[in-house]
Amino acid sequence: MGVVRRAAPVAGPAPGALDTEVGLRRAYTAYGAELYRFALRQLGDEGAAQEVVQEVFLRAWRRADTYDPEIASLRSWLFSIARNAVVDEARRVAARPWRRTLTDAPQDSPTAPVTEGLDRAVVDTWVVEEALRRIRPEHRDAIAQTHLRGRPHAEVAAELGIPIGTLRSRIFYGLKALRLAMDEMGVER
Repeated sequence: MGVVRRAAPVAGPAPGALDTEVGLRRAYTAYGAELYRFALRQLGDEGAAQEVVQEVFLRAWRRADTYDPEIASLRSWLFSIARNAVVDEARRVAARPWRRTLTDAPQDSPTAPVTEGLDRAVVDTWVVEEALRRIRPEHRDAIAQTHLRGRPHAEVAAELGIPIGTLRSRIFYGLKALRLAMDEMGVER
């Protein structure tokens, strides 16, 4: 019997090398612009968005040893960091709003900050999709059919050919597994 080896991930920058300048440059080249657009849409301030991107890669560099490609893709991991950095920046601005008026245009500009919105929902969706990939297929299907598609339990159970109690059990244990997967990915409640 031979040893089974896992194939290395093919796409994206070398995730394990985030603690090196080359690895960080690759990650920045791959995701920097996308992270900047995300931060800009959330904050409505180009300077703050640039600071957030810089903070994301600083945090990624500092925590490079905590990144595990088996738990989340590099993109998901960086966007989780970005979401936290955007929240931190929004809180910083809210705590000292007078600082922003020293250098920024008036608040009635079309680029006024938006701290909640579509972009946060998009990142949350990516995180949930990543977590769903990590749970058992029967749990994932039960959750997707009932919670995400809003189908009645009886209808889904009949379609799958299982008792309704079994479906409910799959949903219950699937949600527990989903929460555990999200905890492992570093998602904060």
